[in-house]
Amino acid sequence: MALTPAVLALTPSPVAARVAGLLGVPLHGRAGRVPEAEVSFDDTLEHVRTLFAAGVPVVGVCAAGILIRAVAPLLSDKRAEPPLVAVAEDGSAVVPLLGGHRGANRLARQIAEGLGIAAAVTTAGDAALGLALDDPPDGWRLAEPEKAGAAMAALLSGAGARIGGDASEEAAWLDPLPRGDGVRIDCSLAPAPGADLHFAPQRAVLGVGASRGCPPGELIDLVRATLDEAGIAPSAVAAIGTLDLKADELAILDLVRQLDAPLRLFTSAALEAEAPRLATPSDTVFAEVGCHGVSEGAALALAGPAGHLTVAKRKTRNATCAVALAPAPVTSLAGRPRGRLSVVGLGPGQAAWRTPEASRLVAEAEELVGYGLYIDLLGPLAAGKPRADFPLGGEEDRCRYALERAGEGRNVALVCSGDAGIYAMAALVFELLDRRENGVSDAARRAEVVVTPGISALQAAAARAGAPLGHDFCAVSLSDLLTPREDILRRLRAAAEGDFVMALYNPVSRTRRTLLAEAREILLKHRPADTPVLLASNLGRPEERITYRRLADLQVDEVDMLTVVLIGSSQSRIVQRGEGPRLYTPRGYARKVVTA
Repeated sequence: MALTPAVLALTPSPVAARVAGLLGVPLHGRAGRVPEAEVSFDDTLEHVRTLFAAGVPVVGVCAAGILIRAVAPLLSDKRAEPPLVAVAEDGSAVVPLLGGHRGANRLARQIAEGLGIAAAVTTAGDAALGLALDDPPDGWRLAEPEKAGAAMAALLSGAGARIGGDASEEAAWLDPLPRGDGVRIDCSLAPAPGADLHFAPQRAVLGVGASRGCPPGELIDLVRATLDEAGIAPSAVAAIGTLDLKADELAILDLVRQLDAPLRLFTSAALEAEAPRLATPSDTVFAEVGCHGVSEGAALALAGPAGHLTVAKRKTRNATCAVALAPAPVTSLAGRPRGRLSVVGLGPGQAAWRTPEASRLVAEAEELVGYGLYIDLLGPLAAGKPRADFPLGGEEDRCRYALERAGEGRNVALVCSGDAGIYAMAALVFELLDRRENGVSDAARRAEVVVTPGISALQAAAARAGAPLGHDFCAVSLSDLLTPREDILRRLRAAAEGDFVMALYNPVSRTRRTLLAEAREILLKHRPADTPVLLASNLGRPEERITYRRLADLQVDEVDMLTVVLIGSSQSRIVQRGEGPRLYTPRGYARKVVTA
């Protein structure tokens, strides 16, 4: 359960407040009904869906049916769904509804214990045996999770478990299983190819180093050979450590993906603190990076003061690797993670038009950065998160700030309206990363950058209108703050001559009032006066306004900065429907039918 749960109530509820207190999380409450709520919402079903789509565990102190109806449209993969738990309003029942083996059963038991009752756990293994084989406790890893179902079925059918391996005495959590010879369970650091299930205590940690440009295959081959030599299963690796200067090294990142282990980064000073424990200190390495050993130092730092090297540095031409063992499974990691900047497109603003990936990245973020209005549009997803609000016009400052925070190891979401890559912050982020002067720090350049799409203003406007983008189209920004005016006019003339459907972004401002009129006159030279024009403002928000005009009648004064102007091509048409006019641009299927 990676994200903090959300506890919600629909009415004033001492039980809900108590559950939120037990979990140490804010209480979400229906606006106007739950005065003690720290986070308010208006639409219960939408609120639950938003949280669930973002991967947030939801505990609803309400009827289970409400939660089920809310998330039903989102259900597709039980391996990816977050916990969903229902708590009776009088505190008499706690029922994990979804995500039982992804933390819901543990969460339900924690709540039930706090309320002094028993959790109504209904998953077969938990109910009959008291544990879930595919959900081991922190510090343990199941090597092949896909085998858990067959093993649990055998145990439920009466077969016993034979538990062995060098770590079997540490696996007290398996004690509820009936004993016998039916299912062989191995608990050990070493691989267990003959076992029905292999649970590895995550006591092993890897330290690695790599020359710039090291081939990924070279490092992974070295690591696998080193683990084989040590008799350690890959599933026993709790983390991979290295020098922070290597945060963006492709070979190391590929190793992290292949072993599915977290990456932790250390400064040269932190690694040098491990120098007295190194088996093969190197003055050459010290001269290059400021510590006497990267791989051994990182392994020891991860293993902690009581850990020890079990495999000293192994090396190839471009890579090094060392292995250390901690005295107990590692559940708290030293060092810092690689930072991540998620450039998130929210779409027009309403939750229904926001992608689940965007919601998930926002929910996972430790800090939100953006224009204050855009962050406010996140509603409950932004509640309780540190945020850095920047004014309009502070685009470069907010992108630089977000990158530098990610460079410090934080998980940051840079929030944009519409699509982050269309007239938004994604391009500026990569421009700052690309600049050699007045860009960002080297640490910021090493952070991970993820861009997630959103529904753009032109897509939202087109959907409201019908299908105006059914044939070739383009977008032109009329803002001359960043683009020379003559370049804008040249692009308008070319698009007009090409007979593109055209979306005009940033059509006017308080001081810029002439370019839209010039665009109209340029277009009138190439298409009819009655060419349909759509003016779409505040899309997806309560103030939404959709207006149609003839091109010849388009007036500057009825357009503002919140308006997207869609201008049809010479082929665009308006068809009258019972629900109102609909604008479309034919693709040419009629000609295809005739020629066929």
